Amino acid sequence: MSTNGTDSTKIPAVSNPLAEKPSEIASNINYHAKFTPHFSPFKFQPEQAYYATADSVRDRLVQQWNETYEHYHEVDPKQTYYLSMEYLQGRALTNAIGNLNLQDAYADALNKLGHDLENIREQEKDAALGNGGLGRLASCFLDSMATLNLPAWGYGLRYRYGLFKQRISKEGQEETAEDWLEKFSPWEVVRHDIVFPITFFGHVEVTHTGFRKLVGGEVIQALAYDVPIPGYKTKNTNSLRLWDAKAVAQDFDLFQFNDGQYETAAQLHSKSQQICAVLYPGDATENGKLLRLKQQFFLCSASLQDIYHFLAIPESPIAPDIIARFKERRDEKGSWNWSDFPTKVAVQLNDTHPTLAIPELMRLLMDVEGLGWDEAWDITTKTIAYTNHTVLPEALEKWSQVVMKKLLPRHMEIIEEIDKRFMAMVSSTRSDLESKLSSLRILDNNPQKPVVRMANMCVVSAHTVNGVAQLHSDILKAELFVDYVSIWPTKFQNKTNGITPRRWLRFCSPELSSIITKWLKTDEWVTNLDLLVKLRQVLYSNDDLQLQCVNQFADNTELQAEWASAKMANKRRLADYILQVTGLTIDPDSLFDIQVKRIHEYKRQLMNILGAVYRYKKLKEMSSEERAKTTARTIMIGGKAFATYTNAKRIVKLVNDVGAVVNSDPEVNKYLKVVFVPNYNVSVAEMLIPGSELSQHISTAGMEASGTSNMKFSLNGCLIIGTLDGANVEIREEIGEDNFFLFGATADEVPKLRKDRENGLFKPDPRFEESKEYIRSGAFGSYDYNPLLDSLEGNTGYGRGDYFLVGHDFASYMDAQAKVDEAYKDKKKWLRMSILSTAGSGKFSSDRTIAQYAKEIWNIKACPVP
Repeated sequence: MSTNGTDSTKIPAVSNPLAEKPSEIASNINYHAKFTPHFSPFKFQPEQAYYATADSVRDRLVQQWNETYEHYHEVDPKQTYYLSMEYLQGRALTNAIGNLNLQDAYADALNKLGHDLENIREQEKDAALGNGGLGRLASCFLDSMATLNLPAWGYGLRYRYGLFKQRISKEGQEETAEDWLEKFSPWEVVRHDIVFPITFFGHVEVTHTGFRKLVGGEVIQALAYDVPIPGYKTKNTNSLRLWDAKAVAQDFDLFQFNDGQYETAAQLHSKSQQICAVLYPGDATENGKLLRLKQQFFLCSASLQDIYHFLAIPESPIAPDIIARFKERRDEKGSWNWSDFPTKVAVQLNDTHPTLAIPELMRLLMDVEGLGWDEAWDITTKTIAYTNHTVLPEALEKWSQVVMKKLLPRHMEIIEEIDKRFMAMVSSTRSDLESKLSSLRILDNNPQKPVVRMANMCVVSAHTVNGVAQLHSDILKAELFVDYVSIWPTKFQNKTNGITPRRWLRFCSPELSSIITKWLKTDEWVTNLDLLVKLRQVLYSNDDLQLQCVNQFADNTELQAEWASAKMANKRRLADYILQVTGLTIDPDSLFDIQVKRIHEYKRQLMNILGAVYRYKKLKEMSSEERAKTTARTIMIGGKAFATYTNAKRIVKLVNDVGAVVNSDPEVNKYLKVVFVPNYNVSVAEMLIPGSELSQHISTAGMEASGTSNMKFSLNGCLIIGTLDGANVEIREEIGEDNFFLFGATADEVPKLRKDRENGLFKPDPRFEESKEYIRSGAFGSYDYNPLLDSLEGNTGYGRGDYFLVGHDFASYMDAQAKVDEAYKDKKKWLRMSILSTAGSGKFSSDRTIAQYAKEIWNIKACPVP
């Protein structure tokens, strides 16, 4: 029975996996409720209805999946394999039925069963496979690969507990394990026939034929789980393959167990469960470092491995792994040469986490396939490409040589040989770089802390290195990798990031999407985002002998009214959500000002809350008449602080402490509210971004590689206050300088400003000092914020000296915020700017980004299923 009076038992339970009509879909859902049971019978509550609905959608996806890979199998195109430690997928149901163009049919079908699609959608938990922009970018890329009909796979790890679920208490952020797999995920298909052995530790031996090989060690099994990735209105359905770790029955010591040694008996089973338990486990201890490195190698080896002893061709068109798939197709078509490998396989490393794919591919080619070094190196360098996502030193991974040699002795040998040959090449061809060789080489042999520099290995080994925004790529070429550029000037490219317009506008803001479609007279913008530029089409008139310029859309009062109505609908939906998760009532008529992203000092959430503190203090000092003239504002901040990042956690607590005081102050809370949005994830973003009007992207210039949430906000008609950092630079160029609230130092000014600070030349703005002192006064509680505020003071030293220039940029930040207040008072002008923001967002589609990767890095072509 359903929950709203409709009797679901009246709907026949009939299997109809490819149903498109609502009545047939309802029957198929009912079929799964009865014959694919996950719960006790006789219940059809929202949770049961969600799983039955997901099973019904998956029927069609599996059909398209099989057709896609049968087609790839027959055509044998070159394919891309995208390796990433993170995928921030978000909910799959809305995205799947939207891409299948069945959302209305499923809504009607669920109504017939007594349920509402919106309510059923809410039953799905976000897959806890990522944390921030890196993982969300990877998921946008997968969507675009499928939509563009590109033959491509994603590879990742199946984290059981994710990073963490964030809870806010009086103590600040608390972390608990994610429970997304507490029951199960209906979207994944376990492939019990696809299991690879992954070896850790052991030692290297030389065989009688002279080959080196790894023997002994600890063997963990990698088991494949596949998640279908449908393209938008296309038959192509690609795959995200997630690896889980397990031990086999023979690794369970029955004798020890019966002897009462229960933990020892199941030791390898316990170790295997650790590998995919948590995203980014703490690495302060050697065990933590070993586990992180295990995770990275586990991903790389499982994704690349040739199962040398399993040459039988699997019946399924979904072949087991990269090398086996290559060999299988070559065998079917006659003889094959390893030199063909890069013409059929492209491997993209998403940041440095999958760097071990380089020595692992070398090992497989040499130790398993018997190739010599030169041939294996030629294949590897033509196969691997690397995307850099950061210039932050702490994010450019460096692994202890001792840990690497202990865990992966054969791979360490290969890394040492790559390093040795690179140095020899530089010494023989570039004597001018001899003095810089110690910083260019892969191995840093500092006796106190010898490390392997993973970014250096990627640059040395990959055929292409790309940054993710023009400014970022320029910094890579001019600073971080400048000497490598002189060696390989054509190796470096830019690929400005993008976002999928499906999830980030079409599905999350249907009201605004409908308006865009109505005024453009087409919905083709969903797959050709450049069409949005027509929203800034200009008409010229010659009234009264004076040439006038009118924007046909942005200045149209009818469109503005519809736009305002859509934005208000999204704001009200967001206000309802905030009430639900925080208990706080916010005013939809106030300016919704949002900053959501990982909590980090360089992203400067601290500047945001200092600005809010100053605003609150000034409001307290005003008369009631003066307050009535101000722009009412609701400031929302969300994001997770890494569990061991003390200052980031202090920032989270400060935001909550400020909010507790401001929101309960009857004199002020009509004009200002400060909200911390807990447990920020994709589904929360799908609520926040459409409801936003101003978004803060205020990182220190030169430190944010790109950012993609700025693109999502801009696409949804939200205005940005930001620095000239990352993709902000290109967003401002595309939407127009007049529609962007700019402040702060530029990237080329930052080094001098830091030096000036060290030399005591910094003169703080009085507003900056006033905000800090107000916090120190105890106005927001008794918690000791001195360590956090001390990081903004002093001239140098660890944790001091305001490395991220909050103090320097605060004055121009507050001036820009004053301009925001004034602009918001002119509703017509604000709506015009909002429309032009959306109109200028066409460049930032991940379809454009992936099309460039396909053509300029991977050399792959569309392979549409007929």
